[in-house]
Amino acid sequence: MSAVNDDIGKYLETTAGIIRRLPADGIARVVEALWQAYEKGRMIFAFGNGGSSACASHFIEDLAKGVAPPAGRPRYRALALTDSVPLITAYANDMSYADVFAEQLRNFVRPGDAVLGISASGNSANVLKGLALANSAGAVTVAFGGMDGGKMNALVREVVIVPSTDMQQIEDAHLVLAHVVYRALKARAEALDPVSP
Repeated sequence: MSAVNDDIGKYLETTAGIIRRLPADGIARVVEALWQAYEKGRMIFAFGNGGSSACASHFIEDLAKGVAPPAGRPRYRALALTDSVPLITAYANDMSYADVFAEQLRNFVRPGDAVLGISASGNSANVLKGLALANSAGAVTVAFGGMDGGKMNALVREVVIVPSTDMQQIEDAHLVLAHVVYRALKARAEALDPVSP
């Protein structure tokens, strides 16, 4: 039993250390990019694969439902491109899995929208293709990455790279990032003055 406890303690200690090293200035720049989209009445999109898919969905759910701006102020317009299994599988079957996010964005993305890509490796083909399409449409692209950031670094305006090569701990940190960014955006929206009808 002590070996199990040692493993648990080591994992928790290492993960806590990774989270403490997340770059606050980089997180603040991601918050600012998403806030600018909100202020301009633009959309916020998020996507990723596997655990990153779950993180994207969770972040958008928090943002779309969890923020209650003052009376007369709009809610966040936010959409996770990870949530329509029929649409994802249709694009994957008829085109390729690399197209599942880019093709969805073609239907929605406009200049000034904000697009968040999440990839632990930074090299997921469908995330890269989605970010490239968003850039070509004039959207602002941001990302949560890990390892060395991969090819995603060159595609986005702002990226927060988790300082780890461990997939599970990168994903743990991505969820923390999602909650930190959400809380910052929630506080800013809820601090606005009400708008009279």
